[in-house]
Amino acid sequence: MCLMAQVPQAFEIPPVLSASQVLPADQLQGPHHRVRDSAPSDGYMTHFTIDSDFGVFSCVGVRQVGQRIQEIAAISKLSQVSRSDLFAEGVKRSVEAPIDAVKNIVDDPAESVKRLPKTVGHLFGKVGNSIERTAKRVGRKMDGSDGEMSGQDWASAGRGVGNAAKSVAGYDKAKLDTARQLGVDPYSDNKRLQEEIDKVTWAFFAGGLPLRIGASVASGGSSIALTATKTVGLPEEIYDVTPSELAFRDREMMTAMGVSAQTIDAVFMNPALTISLRHSILKTLSKLPAGAGRVDVVESAASLEKQRGADFFNAALSQLAARHGLKPYVEVKLLGRLPGGLTSDGYLEIAAPVDYVSWTQEVAEFAHRDDLTGARKRLLITGKMSKAAASGFAAKNWQVVYTQ
Repeated sequence: MCLMAQVPQAFEIPPVLSASQVLPADQLQGPHHRVRDSAPSDGYMTHFTIDSDFGVFSCVGVRQVGQRIQEIAAISKLSQVSRSDLFAEGVKRSVEAPIDAVKNIVDDPAESVKRLPKTVGHLFGKVGNSIERTAKRVGRKMDGSDGEMSGQDWASAGRGVGNAAKSVAGYDKAKLDTARQLGVDPYSDNKRLQEEIDKVTWAFFAGGLPLRIGASVASGGSSIALTATKTVGLPEEIYDVTPSELAFRDREMMTAMGVSAQTIDAVFMNPALTISLRHSILKTLSKLPAGAGRVDVVESAASLEKQRGADFFNAALSQLAARHGLKPYVEVKLLGRLPGGLTSDGYLEIAAPVDYVSWTQEVAEFAHRDDLTGARKRLLITGKMSKAAASGFAAKNWQVVYTQ
């Protein structure tokens, strides 16, 4: 009778929350951004809108808010750098003497010669032509025939050359170093951030000048020295290893796990899995118990359709890895498309890095899964749960554990 009284009689409509109730005060507003107070929930995650000096950003979940705020601060810093005399000097050097710029970007001339069949055409084709066109434009500005170079002109020139040089030998490592200094994900889907990083990195890299932005980026009137490894839980090696090297490592990890070649190809072809998310998911999974469950998890990751889903999946695995470090799991499990871990005393723990859980029909269907009838089960959540949702899960014998 008491158990039945716990069961909600009606489903909830997810609430519209106030950002000030969910986010830390220092994230709500800064010198270059403001989070709108209205933050609707979808039953699991909270949706935020950030107005900034560099555009409007829509964020799903508290984690992404922190990531975007860090990126906004980074864009601001890069914009300041692109207005500096040193940036202008770097652009001048890279476009006045493109042959010298090419010399600057070859780390190993002997090794480059070995790769001539696949690198020379690109180097003297798209990249060379873009440098030449930009050089002519800047040349007209410099000799006064097309007016004086303004700060915007230098920024435009640097952006054009930077976009043309993304595949040049050595450029990847220079860009990774820029991202490390700013504390942002080098593979973020933030297009404005990527544009600014390319522009500034190329000007200094091709111009042969050192880029020292510093680890701290001004935000909210204070100095924060975070890295993407802390803000979004990414492995530290994303700053040390080039994309091609990461791809090699990821392929080796999946092969060692027993993942089929077909699934490995699907992982690499999935646009929802950015380089950083793909590597983070595999790196975290490698810390969990070996067995068929890891293959199931990789197959689930390969089928993810949206990046927000991949980000959630990555955060869920990170939750499990943290729990595994305290009390090791004996097996990795997959419940639907959610990763979980089986404890030595028979509990199936499902990771749910959510913000706020409401008792919706979808949530109720999950709590009432037929394949979990009679099972010992725990739900690991990072956020909060409504009273109705807590009652609903308790009625189906779920233990709810609130984690950081």
